[in-house]
Amino acid sequence: MLPILIHLQLLLAERLSPDLAGDDGQTSAEYALVVLGAVGVALLVGAWAQHTHKITDLLDTLFDTVTKHVK
Repeated sequence: MLPILIHLQLLLAERLSPDLAGDDGQTSAEYALVVLGAVGVALLVGAWAQHTHKITDLLDTLFDTVTKHVK
């Protein structure tokens, strides 16, 4: 479905303004997709970490170790 929508958008862009139908915005679109992918991965890792409490356990262990060495 997405390829069809992209194709229709490109056709519409060519009709409205042939000068804007090139690949000038391709790099920006690629960056946007990479950022969206990174956000998706970060959300998945965050959800996993919150569900399993692994990050909390890691930080507790880290702070306990540091406070033992500081005293």
